[in-house]
Amino acid sequence: MTQLTQFTSYADAQAHCSSEALWSLFDGDRERFNIAHECIDRHVESGRDAVVLVRADGHDEVLSFSAISEESSRFAHFLMGRNVKPGDRVAVMLEPSMAFYAAIFGAIKMGAIAVPLFTLFGPDGVKLRVADCKPRIVVTNSEKAPAVPAQDGLDVVIADAAFLADLRGYPGTFAVNTRADDLAIFQYTSGTTRELPDAVKHTHRALVTLMLAALYGTGVRPGDRFICPSSPAWGHGLWHGTLAPLAMGVTVGAYAGKFSGERLLQALSTHRFNNLSAAATHYRMMRNSGAADRYQYGLDKLSFTGEPIDSETAAFIEATFGQKACSMYGTTEIGVCLVSYPGAKDFPVKSGSLGKPVPGLRVEVQDADGNACARGVTGELKLWRKGEWIATKDLGRVDEDGYFWHGGRADDVIISAGWTIGAVEVEDAILKHPDVQEAAAIGVPDALRGLVVKAFVVSNRPGSDAFVQEIQDGVRQRLSQHEYPRQVAFVAELPKTPAGKIHRKKLREQEAANAELAEQASLAPQL
Repeated sequence: MTQLTQFTSYADAQAHCSSEALWSLFDGDRERFNIAHECIDRHVESGRDAVVLVRADGHDEVLSFSAISEESSRFAHFLMGRNVKPGDRVAVMLEPSMAFYAAIFGAIKMGAIAVPLFTLFGPDGVKLRVADCKPRIVVTNSEKAPAVPAQDGLDVVIADAAFLADLRGYPGTFAVNTRADDLAIFQYTSGTTRELPDAVKHTHRALVTLMLAALYGTGVRPGDRFICPSSPAWGHGLWHGTLAPLAMGVTVGAYAGKFSGERLLQALSTHRFNNLSAAATHYRMMRNSGAADRYQYGLDKLSFTGEPIDSETAAFIEATFGQKACSMYGTTEIGVCLVSYPGAKDFPVKSGSLGKPVPGLRVEVQDADGNACARGVTGELKLWRKGEWIATKDLGRVDEDGYFWHGGRADDVIISAGWTIGAVEVEDAILKHPDVQEAAAIGVPDALRGLVVKAFVVSNRPGSDAFVQEIQDGVRQRLSQHEYPRQVAFVAELPKTPAGKIHRKKLREQEAANAELAEQASLAPQL
C-alpha cells in the first residue's frame, strides 16, 4: 500500500486518508504502542540528525536519533532505579536540550507519564500544576528548582552536566512494553497562574491521530528539515513541532532561550530549514526585527497557529519567503480540525482563512439553536466527534468556496450600541499603521453605548493626540464609522498567554479593576 507520506495533493488526501492508512505509518498497532519507540528508537539506524537546537545565544547543537535513544534509555533505567512505576508522573521543566529529550522520551519509554512544564512559570504556576498532577519526580535546572514546592514523595532532579554524566552508568537500550491505550503525556493548556487549566491526558495512540495535523496542517513529509520555535511545554511545540515530525524520521529544529525574531531568521538561513510552523506572534516578531533582508531562505512550506495573522504580517511573509503562510486551527482539547494543506499544489491558500477540514472530519458553523448557518453568516465553530457536536468557543463563517474564516473568540466580540464588532478585525486595521508594532482591542463599559472599543497599542513612536487620531481614522477608513477605537492606550507591551497569544481576558480584567478603583475613589469621603 502506498503510504500517506508519499501523497502531497489535496485530492489525494481526500481519496486516500483513512484510519488504517494512518496506523500503517507506525511499527506499533492498536494493542502495543510506544511514542518514544515510534519517534526515536526506530530511526536510530538511519544515522540522521533528530534535533537541531537553535539557542538564543547562537551556540547551536545537533542531536542524533542515536544519541537521544541512548540517553532516554538510560533515563528510563534511572527512573526504574528510583522506584518510579508505570503510570507515575514525571514532570520536566527544561528548555529544549539533550536533558529535556532524555527525560521526556525516557519517561515515556518505561511507561511513566511525561508532564512538560513551561520554564517561565513562576512559583504559583508550578505549585498549581505539581499539586494537580502529583509527579513522583520533577526534572529541572538549578535556577528553576526553588520554584518546585516541597511535598512528600516528590524528588527534584537537577539535570545538569554532572547528572547526564552519571546516567552513563545505565544501559543505553531499553525494551518498551506499553499498551496503545496507556497514558503517556499530560499536557496543560496555556492559562493564568490563578486559573489552572485542565491537563489534557494523552495516550500513546494519540500519536496516530496527531499525524492528521502533521500531514495536512504543517505538511511535514520525510526528507523535510522542519522547525517549530514554540515551547515544547505547549501543544504546538510538543505535538506538532516535535513528536509528529520525529515520528516520520524528520530532522526538527527547536528554539531554546529568549525568543528573538532575528535569531530565528538567522537560523532559518544557517540550517536550511524548508518547513516552518510558528505562532502568529513569531512571524510578527520576525517582521518587526527589520532583519529579514539580511538572510537567504529555502522555505517551501509555512504554517501558523494560535491566532489569526494580520494582513500586514501576511504580506511580509509572502514577500520574504515567497510562500503564503497556511493556517492550522484547533485547540489542545479537540486537536487540529481546519488546515490549509501546505505543499498541496492543488489547494489555493486564501490568506486570512482557516482553510478546510482535515480529511474525515466534520466541522460546522452553527447558530445559537445548533442549526448550520448559511454561507457567509457568522456563528460558533463546532466539531462532530463521538456522536455529538463539540463547541470550540470560537466564532466563524464559511464562504461560498467552503473555506472557514475565524470570527474571534466568542467572549472577544464587542457589542457597541447594538453593533457587533470583532476584536480581530479592529486589531488588523490598527496594525496597518506603519508605526504600530502590536495591538489589542477589547470592549470597555460606556454609559451611552454599553461598550466601546478600547485599543492598546505598542509602538516606538510616543503616544500623542495626533497619533490617536491617525489610528482612529485608519480604522474608520478600513472598517466602518462605528468600529473605530474610541479609546486608545499606548503601552510598553501586551499581556500574552504562555503560548504567545494576546491575553485579551487579562486586559479586560485590568480595565475592570481600574474602573472599580476609580469608583471607590469617587465614593470616598472628601477630607
